[in-house]
Amino acid sequence: MFNPETPPELAVTKWLNTKEPVTLSALKGRVVVLLAFQMLCPSCVEKALPLARKLSQRFNPEQVAVIALHTVFENHDVMTEKALAVFQKEYNWPFPIGIDKPDGVRPPKTFATYQMQGTPSLLVFDRAGRLRRHYFGHPDDMMIAAEVMSLAIEDADGARDQAAAIERKLAATLVTPGHSHDHDHDHHHHDHEHGDACGCGHDHSHDHDHGHDHGHHHGHDQKHDHKHGHDHGHQHAPAPRKG
Repeated sequence: MFNPETPPELAVTKWLNTKEPVTLSALKGRVVVLLAFQMLCPSCVEKALPLARKLSQRFNPEQVAVIALHTVFENHDVMTEKALAVFQKEYNWPFPIGIDKPDGVRPPKTFATYQMQGTPSLLVFDRAGRLRRHYFGHPDDMMIAAEVMSLAIEDADGARDQAAAIERKLAATLVTPGHSHDHDHDHHHHDHEHGDACGCGHDHSHDHDHGHDHGHHHGHDQKHDHKHGHDHGHQHAPAPRKG
């Protein structure tokens, strides 16, 4: 069972735009923002990748590491390693980009292991290496920046109550129009928020609380907030989705 308290390493065949391979274990001590994308995903190119660029420019890389993962589940013959290298060079993305290890039949390895639903997906790890946020779609820029800052304030070896206190302050301060963003004042969160990636105009919010006494296991209390918009460009499907 996937445990956000001890998330697995990324399964990557090759890294671009970096001299050394990137591992989550080597990045412990820093907040890590990981963007899973596809170069032919409109929402990735128009919103998610520019957000990742902005985060990498606004935060000290010694404190916050921004990385990306090209996780292809469609159009494999077009979104090749060679095409990705050109894409990175043309757009001058400033962060390391890993290529998610293909499965051959099912979605790529990291995509499947982390139970992603499509692209773009944004994962945020705290200094201790725990997965604290998991967004499908494009979260509000100011909201994600505030959440990254709140995690950066935490100490890597800080007590649980320190993180809980910061979560309480964040919950009392941050207001995001159009999104349900519940904070449990006694628990860490592993949030699953769904933005506009599927293009259906719905906000599918899933907030999974993880108690301190039993590790970070998925609980049974799931909150679902569905808001209907006006964009119905894509139909819901069990297959992974892109923007």
